[in-house]
Amino acid sequence: MQIQQLSLFPQTEVKKKKQAKLGRYERIQRELESNDNDPYKIFIDVEEKRTNYNFVDLFSGAGGMSQGLSDAGLNPIISVEINEIASATYQKNFPSCFHICDDINKFRPKEILDLINAPEIHLIAGGPPCQGFSVAGKRKEDDPRNYLFREFIRVVSEINPWYVVMENVPGILTMKNGAIKENIFQAFEEIGYRVSVAILETASFGVPQIRPRAIFIANRFKQNNPYPKPQLLPHEYKPIESVIADLPEYDPIPEINHQWTRHSPQYMERLAKVGYGESLYESYADAFKRQYPGKPSMTIKENHGGTHIHPHLNRVISAREMARLQSFPDSFIFEGTMKKAMWQIGNAVPPRLAECIAYALIPYLDKIKANQN
Repeated sequence: MQIQQLSLFPQTEVKKKKQAKLGRYERIQRELESNDNDPYKIFIDVEEKRTNYNFVDLFSGAGGMSQGLSDAGLNPIISVEINEIASATYQKNFPSCFHICDDINKFRPKEILDLINAPEIHLIAGGPPCQGFSVAGKRKEDDPRNYLFREFIRVVSEINPWYVVMENVPGILTMKNGAIKENIFQAFEEIGYRVSVAILETASFGVPQIRPRAIFIANRFKQNNPYPKPQLLPHEYKPIESVIADLPEYDPIPEINHQWTRHSPQYMERLAKVGYGESLYESYADAFKRQYPGKPSMTIKENHGGTHIHPHLNRVISAREMARLQSFPDSFIFEGTMKKAMWQIGNAVPPRLAECIAYALIPYLDKIKANQN
């Protein structure tokens, strides 16, 4: 049966459109910038130059960070992820990388490096779980996942890479009145690394999604910690339609994860009444919320088996649409069920953001390499 597009706003249900909120973490960013006396943090115009350095990806998830770093020419040597489905996705997309599906507490990097006769590691990257840090939900200050960054630090101290990139939500900077941030800085400094932190807005690098991230960069050569300058101003951000408009409206393509939660006609009628920026459910204000047309996507994630509502259609966006909004190529296939694919995508680092961070690092990696020759 042909499914007909329903009227988005029936005349009896016309609702006032909300304005898109593009600066959820602006207050944190303003405070960081106004109190920032870090002499080592610099922002640079990046050149999209590919290179050949080696990295380890901790808490790799499905591989968003690895995809972006690989797009810049870096080589994934080892990756660590405890979740089996995310590990399966990682192994599918990075078959040459030595992947470990286990608790990071059990990871003994020197043993693995010797086992695989690995080359020198120039970069360690990763994002320790952020559930307790996020300001989007209930912050759990005593969540043990908040302190997994100490395992991250342990691995860095044992591998001793040239540079380190650690990604998290901006809320990590205000956790316990800034104590978590100070603990992270102290931990890096204790192992001989000069560390900086900045909030980067993913949309400013061409990703059609509002997704600010806290990025810690550290090095052991007393060099500056470079960050890519934004490439787009807010009025230039790419709209959601720029990457999803060509996908079939109601015909799934399972081969590329273009699948979504199945809706009954009655459910679609309910979706038709949801206005832009509004949620289908009062009790889940951030779930099943309709995306704004003509603007970058709101931060995507998996919610109760679904995600945000499509800006123009009466269905939720598909896993592939989510992946495109995260800047994953269509060749990157996610393992597991549709819900598990959405969960992996929603937790991933946008590859384009990681790629631009790599481009900022490359000139400094080149300097270290030149000084060693």
